Amino acid sequence: MAESQIQITDNLDLLLFILPPHIREALQRQNQFEALVEIVLDLGRQPEGRFHDRGIYLSEDNVTREDIKYVVSRVGLFTKDNRAGIERTLHRISAIRNRQGEIIGLTCRVGRAVFGTVDIIRDVIESGQSILLLGRPGVGKTTLLRESARVSADEMNKRVIVVDTSNEIAGDGDIPHPGIGRARRMQVPAPELQHAVMIEAVENHMPEVIVIDEIGTEAEALAARTIAERGVQLIATAHGNSLDNLLMNPTLSDLVGGVQAVTLSDEEARKRRTQKTVLERRAPPTFEVLIEIQEKIKLAVHHDVAEVVDRMLRNKTVRAEIRTRNEDGTVQLTETETTQESSRPEPYVPLDGVGKKEVLRILPFAVSRTRLERAIKDLQCPAYIVENLKEADTVLTLKSQEKRQPKTLREGVSRGLTIYTIKSNTTAQIKNFLREYFGAGTHMDVEEVALREVEDAIKTVLEKAQPVELSPQNSYIRKLQHQLVQRYGLMSESKGEEAFRHVVIYMS
Repeated sequence: MAESQIQITDNLDLLLFILPPHIREALQRQNQFEALVEIVLDLGRQPEGRFHDRGIYLSEDNVTREDIKYVVSRVGLFTKDNRAGIERTLHRISAIRNRQGEIIGLTCRVGRAVFGTVDIIRDVIESGQSILLLGRPGVGKTTLLRESARVSADEMNKRVIVVDTSNEIAGDGDIPHPGIGRARRMQVPAPELQHAVMIEAVENHMPEVIVIDEIGTEAEALAARTIAERGVQLIATAHGNSLDNLLMNPTLSDLVGGVQAVTLSDEEARKRRTQKTVLERRAPPTFEVLIEIQEKIKLAVHHDVAEVVDRMLRNKTVRAEIRTRNEDGTVQLTETETTQESSRPEPYVPLDGVGKKEVLRILPFAVSRTRLERAIKDLQCPAYIVENLKEADTVLTLKSQEKRQPKTLREGVSRGLTIYTIKSNTTAQIKNFLREYFGAGTHMDVEEVALREVEDAIKTVLEKAQPVELSPQNSYIRKLQHQLVQRYGLMSESKGEEAFRHVVIYMS
């Protein structure tokens, strides 16, 4: 790709102006403004300057109330999220308050407009597809958003609206920062109203492109889907570091199509070589392209989110296009990098009578031995528990352990053992595994299984004080589950649509 020139604008003189004179002079003596990240002023503590590689105290004297008032009087109004700014700059001043609401601490963060960074994904923006950016805090998501807005408005001549919740994209004040070019900016009066402003932008101002920072709630995810369905290009960031953990987020997974449990027919399960209950994508993704910002100079681009999500849910190989910015400004596209989701082995496969052992020797790993023994006894399965990998035919573990790939599981795979996984450490989940493996002759009353699952879930809720979701059941069994939960003084509710509607148990 072509060479691009990076230019940085920081308006640092305006940030220095709001600081007390003795702190401003100490910073000027350091003469390292290009590496300055933020200035921290906490009441009763020494003022601190934080740079990319170190932090230093700027004065031997502690910060006073007068110092804090000096800064507060020179910035804009603090909003509900305790943030203020300096007009037409990208600097952000965040407040810490005491119980009475008085400001006792300030974080003055340096905001820089970086021009030229968007060339690494310019072709993706020009395609008109909706783009979702993911990455850890501080890796450059907002900078890339700002540049995307400017290039779309100035160089592609599109109608662009920036929905600026915390004024991080276009700065403080009524006049937006030049960093967004000719793009228009709509400010959000309170963070909880971001979804409403997103819809207002589409309905009132006829944009071709909408730029949004930090989609984080279900309402915002729904608003994004509504906007995309109207043919508007979305360029946004979301809470999450990668596509994998976005899929695990029930609130935001809808951005990439959502996930639902589907029960397959016996024939389809055999054809796919999977268990009968599998995860599948629920709907078309809101964003066609997803970009993981791994480093400031390195991105992983997923060009077809629908296909990538489908492959991830089936534990198939996923490929991403890696783009890296070199020191000379050129952008290098490497061969598509192959990644196996969490490098984990394939899930267990129902054998349907072919090649089953008469007796199955199971090594439980992070699975309750007592519950496994009870499940084997209740179902009268030809199986027993062993103590080590040498004696085992298979390893039964939790999905969470499989993702971590501890030494025991890696060794089991190297020995050619099949790794079977269950979602949670409950008797009901263990029995489902045994039924899948041995098939006929291990049927147990559905009602009894469902109530046993409730009992196990109740123990988990009481021990960990966290909600637990049960397996989908019909309305009659859900009613029995609710009644059992009430006896233990806990709360429960049904969620989801029929066929997938299930009970969730909470602490009261």
